[in-house]
Amino acid sequence: MRSLLRFGALLAALVVPGAVVAGADEPSQPPAPGGPVPIDLPTVLRLAGANAVDVQIARERLEAARATATGALMQFLPWLSPGASYRRHGGLIQDVVGNIVTANKDSYALGASGNLQVDVGDALFRTLAARQSVRAADHQVRTQQQEVSLRAAHAYFDLLEAQATMAAAAEALDISRSYESQLHRAVEVGIAFKGDELRVRVQTQRNQLVLQQATEQRRIQAARLAEVLRLDPAIDLVANDAELAPLPLSNASDSMDVLVREALAARPEIGEAEALIRAATETERGSVYGPLIPSVSGQLFLGGLGGGKQAGPSTFGASRDYFTAVGWRIGPGGLFDVGRTRLARARVSEARWNLEKLKDGISRQVVEARTRALSQEQQVETAKEALATAEEMLKLTQARRVFEVGVVLENILAEQDQARARQDYARALGEFNKAQYALSRALGRFGGPGSTPGSVPPRP
Repeated sequence: MRSLLRFGALLAALVVPGAVVAGADEPSQPPAPGGPVPIDLPTVLRLAGANAVDVQIARERLEAARATATGALMQFLPWLSPGASYRRHGGLIQDVVGNIVTANKDSYALGASGNLQVDVGDALFRTLAARQSVRAADHQVRTQQQEVSLRAAHAYFDLLEAQATMAAAAEALDISRSYESQLHRAVEVGIAFKGDELRVRVQTQRNQLVLQQATEQRRIQAARLAEVLRLDPAIDLVANDAELAPLPLSNASDSMDVLVREALAARPEIGEAEALIRAATETERGSVYGPLIPSVSGQLFLGGLGGGKQAGPSTFGASRDYFTAVGWRIGPGGLFDVGRTRLARARVSEARWNLEKLKDGISRQVVEARTRALSQEQQVETAKEALATAEEMLKLTQARRVFEVGVVLENILAEQDQARARQDYARALGEFNKAQYALSRALGRFGGPGSTPGSVPPRP
């Protein structure tokens, strides 16, 4: 346990203290320009929900759906057409009786007309379908928020793993250098073999190479996290958690049936698919019952009319025209449009099958995520026991250290085992936390940007 604490302290020393990106609970000094910038998991989730391109695209689709719903509702309203018109005729024309006569005349009108043309049935059901499309788009926003939050959490834990691996490599290099220094002094006084010192020096150089590779990976993971958060890739992010720790977010021990039911009730994709089914159903109803509702049209003109015979007196005065009509449409787009009805019913069936396919996929995701979470939990315990064993083995090896070739090799092997055990333990912790977040995502427990998984958000 003492070795584990020392490992955590070394990892903490690698984390440069400073201000957490996008704010922190406690005030701190700002990081040096160009230096590492600490960041914590809540900040990562908050930035992911606010900055992600996929979330912004989903929000724009929601706005477009709302605009479409507003446009569908506007079909019930009349529109005004203010303006002026001028008409001139010269030569032959037919009068109302049928005689062909010569007439030269002109006319002009000033005023405004109010127009109304509503296919009531089509407009009604189109409005209802548009409202369901808005609900589907809203669920899609929540889906994208959860997906982006999951990617950000995984990128954060990858960075933590890289930092822990770098810390383990740094401590292995520290131990190796200390051992090399002891052997060098022993060689100088003539009580140790020069070849043992060179052997340990080779191990030290190997540890140095491992540390350089771990440092490279840590910087790469920081850049990937910055990409997910849409931050400047030049910012060197450093995970603010000093030590990896298991995060039991989901109860993976629940029965599979319980978890699947929870996922099907909470996942926003289900809400989106159900809303699309309702939208398709309203479209189908519109194709069947919409043509039974008559269309209404009307026109009102208020203004002035002037004109007269050419070279004759001109007259101008008030003019009013009224027109209204009610009727049905038979044929394409109206009654007995069989093709339109069949198309609408096919789309309803397609939407329902898409829902069934989605349910099957979610059930599989829950099974996979639960299996992985349980397996990673066991792997964490195994890696923890292996690390404790490696620590004890290195301690015993150092206690019986004698400057002979066999003991030197034994010490080198013990150091290698310890370094690998620490890296495996850090990797197991990171993968366990990623599995927990994946299970929370599969169960629909992400409530939105910046939220911590654990509670099922209410479905609108």
